[in-house]
Amino acid sequence: MELKSLKSNKGKNIEGLYLIQPNLIEDNRGFFMESWNQDRFDLLLGLEVKFVQDNHSQSDKNVLRGLHFQNSPFEQGKLIRCVKGKIYDVAVDIRKESKSFGEWTSIILDDTFHNQLWIPKGFAHGFLTLSHTATVLYKATNYYNKDSERTILWKDKFLSISWPLIDREPIISNKDKKGLEFNKLKMYFS
Repeated sequence: MELKSLKSNKGKNIEGLYLIQPNLIEDNRGFFMESWNQDRFDLLLGLEVKFVQDNHSQSDKNVLRGLHFQNSPFEQGKLIRCVKGKIYDVAVDIRKESKSFGEWTSIILDDTFHNQLWIPKGFAHGFLTLSHTATVLYKATNYYNKDSERTILWKDKFLSISWPLIDREPIISNKDKKGLEFNKLKMYFS
């Protein structure tokens, strides 16, 4: 496994947020990779992470999910991977004390490179499906709690996320359409 730090939309390193490239063994039969190893993951990050829930989603092209987070005490760290297709994944730093507070980063996750994104607690998360369909799996460090879930509007003007939409609106759930502006949710940020 290889760990890579990510930069925000303003060019700053985002502390704690990493792209993980697994060791891929390929031959004429296909490939093999270790997608999860507790000891290696903890060693790479330099901390102990306990996952309590696995989530699985499938989305059609142009589906946009997010930007979701859970407020305290139900914040979630997430390890995200796209096992089929390709997504444009976005993480927004909502840690008030962070040097990159209010900034975001994006990364392509796909079934070619099998890369994974580690998003620690204190981030909002969302993604846009770029392929015909995409299957996304992610591990979470806390259980889903409906009452603490919040959604930042995907097209928030303050964040100004560069979603790769080409002359079309994304397909969005009714819940995500009702997302609030970043500045109206600050009371919930960690």
